[in-house]
Amino acid sequence: MKRNYLLQIFFVLALQFFNAQTITFVSEKNNKPLPKVSVFGKDGSILAYSDIDGKIEKSLIKPDQEKFQLVYDNFSVATLSYSDFDKDVIKINDRIKDIETVVIKNNKPAKYIFIKGNFNTYVTVNNKLNGYVDGIVTYIFDNSTKKLKSTNVQQYRVYRLKDPKNDKKQMSSWDYGNSLNLPKLKHLGNPEDYKTRMTEIKELKGDRKDEIEISGGMLLEKEFAFLGYRFYELRTILNLSFEKGSAKTLKDFLEYNELAFMKIKHKSEPSPNQISVYSNFYPTEFSFENNNDVEKVKYNKDNSNYQTKFWEDPSFPNMQTIFSSFFKDDLKEQENKK
Repeated sequence: MKRNYLLQIFFVLALQFFNAQTITFVSEKNNKPLPKVSVFGKDGSILAYSDIDGKIEKSLIKPDQEKFQLVYDNFSVATLSYSDFDKDVIKINDRIKDIETVVIKNNKPAKYIFIKGNFNTYVTVNNKLNGYVDGIVTYIFDNSTKKLKSTNVQQYRVYRLKDPKNDKKQMSSWDYGNSLNLPKLKHLGNPEDYKTRMTEIKELKGDRKDEIEISGGMLLEKEFAFLGYRFYELRTILNLSFEKGSAKTLKDFLEYNELAFMKIKHKSEPSPNQISVYSNFYPTEFSFENNNDVEKVKYNKDNSNYQTKFWEDPSFPNMQTIFSSFFKDDLKEQENKK
């Protein structure tokens, strides 16, 4: 009896200790957790990114950053001081932007499914922005198998690091623009394919949408060495959003967000570098088509390619405005080769 009582006390204390190490972001409207909230420091570093439970590690918030900007759904939603993070729960006004309605252009079933939308992708090195790309892309799926057939970019713009040093022994100085890949919707039509022995899956049912978080990793307890370089702690957090209470089919799809990160270092470096890649896609049009031809351009990470100022559309996920407020001219847009 005494032993059980002691175990209960230990469990309660352990739970309190764990909760004290995390901060939870919740909706001001309904008190439900808010995943995908980014915490920016005063120097533009992305210090934390909330998981599907709305949680971040408290230890990631450092007093030397002084002021912190919270970004949710590609909008700045709050500016906080270090003392504001003494709370276990922080409420956020998440009503800045309603879920955009996906336009159904052709609702008659056909051979292919077209999903067109807006995307942005950016890479950070030790939490600081290193490269950014955004644009418009169309994904084509086979209607019978729901497998992805092709990824087709219509327009895009690229921002790369200004005058990178690329010192082979100082990996923090590199330009990681080659990591600016398009969002990968490979298994979107068959979400069950994301389930493997290496992944963990959580679900969150909200007032407006249902979300699925798939996370996994490798090289977590060991490293991979190659030509003097060390690679380890490769992790991926993928979030898929669908219409509330839906069957989670392609037609119900609302949003794709992925965060992939790893640690790398040259053997001469004293500490590892954290490389993080954020990829986001927001559908705007859905249609059935019998022809899989679509207007597209070659996606070249060394230049932009656009005909219109697509980023000026109010519904476009323009994270460049957030980054430009911190980095000014340190990131340079690449030549528009339209």
